[in-house]
Amino acid sequence: MLSGLLDENRGVGVRTRLIRFRPGAVVPNQFVHPYWEEVYLIEGKLVVGNDENGKGGEVFEAPCYACRPPGTYHGPFTSKDGCVFFEIQYYA
Repeated sequence: MLSGLLDENRGVGVRTRLIRFRPGAVVPNQFVHPYWEEVYLIEGKLVVGNDENGKGGEVFEAPCYACRPPGTYHGPFTSKDGCVFFEIQYYA
């Protein structure tokens, strides 16, 4: 589910996303972006900083909150049993 508009070309806007990772999901990429990102882990466990095979990393368990300033590297991600999180992205 996605709501709002984040215009990265003009550096304006806000969007929210409700994201579900299915059990065993692996997102092998590392991300960095020019906007703020706040994340609230609603359900399950999310592993951040794993390798491309989903091994290693730091485990976060719901309920959990994180705030990432612009320019913060984060990822890769995995979730052994699946998880749900709410994400807010915005320019300040």
